[in-house]
Amino acid sequence: MAEHAHGPHAVQQQGDEASDPSQQNYKLFTNVMGLLVADHREHALYELSKKREQYPDLAPTLWYSVGVMAALLQEVISVYNLLHPADLAGPASNRVCNALALLQCVASHPETRMLCIRAHLPLFLYPFLNTATKTRPFEYLRLTSLGVIGALVKADDAEVVKFLLSTEIIPLCLRIMETGSELSKTVATFIVQKILLFDIGLQYLCATPERFYAVSTVLCKMTTQEKPPARLLKHVIRCYLRLSDHSRARDALKHCLPDQLRDATFSDYLGDDLGMRRWLFQLLLNIGDPNVTALQQQQQQQQAAQQVAQNPTPPPGPPPGAGGMMVQPH
Repeated sequence: MAEHAHGPHAVQQQGDEASDPSQQNYKLFTNVMGLLVADHREHALYELSKKREQYPDLAPTLWYSVGVMAALLQEVISVYNLLHPADLAGPASNRVCNALALLQCVASHPETRMLCIRAHLPLFLYPFLNTATKTRPFEYLRLTSLGVIGALVKADDAEVVKFLLSTEIIPLCLRIMETGSELSKTVATFIVQKILLFDIGLQYLCATPERFYAVSTVLCKMTTQEKPPARLLKHVIRCYLRLSDHSRARDALKHCLPDQLRDATFSDYLGDDLGMRRWLFQLLLNIGDPNVTALQQQQQQQQAAQQVAQNPTPPPGPPPGAGGMMVQPH
């Protein structure tokens, strides 16, 4: 029986395996095949999701390995009955989230992204996005599901946006933006932002007053109910700015844009983020807000004060002829 190596030799052996492509490929295919065996699947999900960044061709390998995508979808579907009534525990959530992490890998890879869309795989995640339970297993499940959709829209592909608009992704994201955790709100707002940046997305969300006000109402609540973190606020401002590119939406924003974006409520954020500051000022210019000049001047004054605080004027030197002289005590 072979003995397990310990100590420095074991570390060196692991390092050799990590740098040996043949060893990496062997481990990759072993774990991928493990997804097809019920007794090995949980371990294989964990290993592949944990090390997915190490395998640049993991997504095509998953997609083209017979039965593997079906096994991943089986993991997703297996927890549907735990959603209503809410009975999802931590271990089950972790396991399905490992499967979702592999689906995110497939969604982000250029070779498999559109295959994922044509197979309508995102629809399998919508039951997770439609949950409202606040427990950690459910929050983790929603966040990981949002990560898959986020990976799709991050590619800036019009076909992806067209497909998503044919589904219920906008209402689902708006619900999470209104009631989710900080991180889930941020990812959901990012998805809406990426959809809005396409003309087809902007036209869709401004096609009817109901759609526009559904989006603008949620954005307003995120801005006014409590002070959002800077990263989330930046996505909110970008959504508003894009809406202001539409003529009817621009007219509506003149009346419904929150006061917090018109005054100095977020001046501390603006001083630290040039991109956010430019987006907000451009938004106010687009809607013809009279406060934009005063806000710009106030921001410039704050920046000048910060520069003075960071680089104070040095104290005046000694009077002429006094250099090097020391007063001796009596």
